[in-house]
Amino acid sequence: MSLNNITPPDVRSIVTPVLSSLPGASVSTEPSSNVLPLLAPILRQRVQVLSAASQEPWIRLLTYDTAKVPRLTSIAQSGVLDPHPVSGEIEMDWDYNVEIKYKRVDEETLQTLVVLGEMDLFVRLVYCTGDGENGGQGWRVGEVGVASDPSPLASYGGFSTLDEAQKAFGASKQAAGRHLNVGVTRAPAAAVEEEDDDDDDYWARYDATPARTPANNRSPAPQPMTKASQPEIERSQSAEDAYFSQYDSVQPAMDPHDPDEEMEHVNVPPPLGMGRVGGSADSMDQSQNETSGVWTLAVPPKSPSSRSIRSQEDEERTQNLVHPRPESSASSNGSVMVAKLEESAERKEQSEFGVKQHISRSIRSLYLLTRASGIDREEFERMVRTELDVLGMVEDEI
Repeated sequence: MSLNNITPPDVRSIVTPVLSSLPGASVSTEPSSNVLPLLAPILRQRVQVLSAASQEPWIRLLTYDTAKVPRLTSIAQSGVLDPHPVSGEIEMDWDYNVEIKYKRVDEETLQTLVVLGEMDLFVRLVYCTGDGENGGQGWRVGEVGVASDPSPLASYGGFSTLDEAQKAFGASKQAAGRHLNVGVTRAPAAAVEEEDDDDDDYWARYDATPARTPANNRSPAPQPMTKASQPEIERSQSAEDAYFSQYDSVQPAMDPHDPDEEMEHVNVPPPLGMGRVGGSADSMDQSQNETSGVWTLAVPPKSPSSRSIRSQEDEERTQNLVHPRPESSASSNGSVMVAKLEESAERKEQSEFGVKQHISRSIRSLYLLTRASGIDREEFERMVRTELDVLGMVEDEI
């Protein structure tokens, strides 16, 4: 439904029942069933849901400024809202002590601010078109708050009549459209260049990222003391196989057995002309005696045949100690999983950064639009906070 042909609200018939309920709301935890239909759907849901989950008086839920709750409670309990003993109504001069301002916020929001200066209260009315519980459309109470320190009229603005508010909104809408068109067709070169620079800086972050992760650093494990000479074999491997192959020749730091150290111990020759103590000359020509560590005069070899037998035994022992380590199939599978996880994390980080950039620019664009429409910053911030509060209440239904 269009908001262009709306009649002004009957302020007295809407506001009076709400004011009469404030003294009871300052001490009761259950909202009055007679007042709930007069509230806007958003405020009505706020009062119903939050009052059921708390043991505090529900008057605090009528205002969005939590700092003013003590003052609002004090006014409700001061007696100024007590009905007259004869007429049964609140004593109020609706013609002289009440200020009314009208404001068209956007295409879907039409408000009326009623300031009761004598009582230090204000009531904000909102025209609702989707109130299915109470006739579908009409003026409803959107907030009840304290009117002083500071006065809501100072930041609210508004107009004395509803027609003036409608005309002002139409004029600001046309001006905003012309401003946006001019901004699109004749954008300053400096602004365009600055936006391009921001985009370049954003993508430059990824250009500076190393293409390989993690870096190819030397392992902290002890390096082998000696290496068996093997022919160099050139192999064509993928980047992942090349990464894990660098650990094939590394001795684990927690492994107490090192074949290279054992080979060094086996192959250390005795001093010239010396040998180990160990019974007969035959036993000295075999593997060095493990029960004695004393050097003595070496016994000359008996014959070339004994030397050949000893050389053959040493060669077999060496082959048994130094053996190639097979590649693990788990390394290749693990490398593929690591690469996939890193790629997924990088995509998630890029997506989150892009979403944050989009939200930031959207908020700035909305703020520029509100300024062009004549809405000040305080009103813009209040609208954003209101929407966030509503989102918190209906988050499970989205």
